[in-house]
Amino acid sequence: MTSSSDPQGSTVVEFPSDLEILITREYAAPIDLVFDVSTKPEHVRKTFAPFGEDVTVCSIDLRVGGNYHYVMVTDDGIECSFRGTFLEVERPNRTVQTWVFDGWPGVEAVESMDLHEAEGVTKLTWRLAFHDRAGRDHMTRTDGPEANFDNLDRYLGTLLEPEGPALGESRPDSDGASRTGRASS
Repeated sequence: MTSSSDPQGSTVVEFPSDLEILITREYAAPIDLVFDVSTKPEHVRKTFAPFGEDVTVCSIDLRVGGNYHYVMVTDDGIECSFRGTFLEVERPNRTVQTWVFDGWPGVEAVESMDLHEAEGVTKLTWRLAFHDRAGRDHMTRTDGPEANFDNLDRYLGTLLEPEGPALGESRPDSDGASRTGRASS
């Protein structure tokens, strides 16, 4: 088993066998939100493309037997298509689905996402298990999935940011006094 983590220690990448990639990441967000952001098209569109590619297709039928299909287009015009069928859906803790990247004909894997929340922090465990060594040998880098999880973290942050008061609207301070929201100069 080989393991690595990013400089901040938030992403851990492991290779528990010759056929598997395991990535764990923690998010300061409730489990229901992490699950929704990971499984609903309106959110996945904003987090799936690892390096800012344009997502042109994002279809998710989140049920056992339902399919998903994502297509992103790189800056140089290359379409990258991912698709599969859901094998398990246990809201808000787990999804398991087949995984096919159309750019690697004949390569299949099973992708799983497990979520567990403790004290307001949700731990995501993502596993990609290939059917054979030839398929696994295609996956020589993990920077794409790691960047997906970085995107997820940034996006969750935008959803969790406390909104300040609107211009002219007041809210009580910690001392109970009312303050008015002002534009800063």
